[in-house]
Amino acid sequence: MSGPDLTGRTAIVTGASRGIGLAIAQAIAAAGGNVVLTARTQESAEAAAAQVGGNALGVGAHVVDEEAARRCVELTLERFGSIDILVNNAGTNPAFGPVINQDHARFAKTFDVNLWAPILWTSLVTRAWMGEHGGAVVNTASIGGLGLEAHIGLYNASKAALIHLTKQLALELSPKVRVNAVAPGVVRTKLAEALWKEQESSVAGATALDRIGEPEDIGAAVAFLVSDAASWVTGETMVIDGGQRLGDAPLFRGGGSVDV
Repeated sequence: MSGPDLTGRTAIVTGASRGIGLAIAQAIAAAGGNVVLTARTQESAEAAAAQVGGNALGVGAHVVDEEAARRCVELTLERFGSIDILVNNAGTNPAFGPVINQDHARFAKTFDVNLWAPILWTSLVTRAWMGEHGGAVVNTASIGGLGLEAHIGLYNASKAALIHLTKQLALELSPKVRVNAVAPGVVRTKLAEALWKEQESSVAGATALDRIGEPEDIGAAVAFLVSDAASWVTGETMVIDGGQRLGDAPLFRGGGSVDV
């Protein structure tokens, strides 16, 4: 079976200089799509685009800068003539520890990047192209938005809100625009290093598929969601966690008994 075919379509991927965002851009390009990669600086965006190759364009645009976002949308239309796909991938987590210990600056940065930016970029591409021509939007959420964890409660609250926003936008932008989300588990990225770097074997061993995720796992899922293969999917959040949320896998393997 062949993979998704995105020939002739153009995508904007925010926060695409490395990790999951870069892998998403690479997956879309591999499926034949044109890709615009954004990063906080022009240098980082161009370096990422060079890694993707083909019809890839790097644009420096801090994700919460409305003028920079608008300029990126205009440049995309000038260069490629359409914006068929938007991946709201940029994310941040400056707040670690109990929620009541966080200050307003950390709260504002977390929710501005993780929630307001997807609203901003989705509104811009909808008005510029998708509202008339249709398209697909994917938001990068997290399995943290589906449960509770110590130390990253504020981040998880922003991702829970993004999952809710995904459903809201799927209805508001229907039937022209499909809006979905992906919820990765622990993936080998810089943002998630604190969750795996010093304990990769134990984290992997507790997961049903016995490994942590790779950025390419998420990229492949997003390429599917924005393709015609997912043309009757909207308002959904695809969990991609190797079975992490199922529970402690070793307790279930091999049919052995467990002392209680």
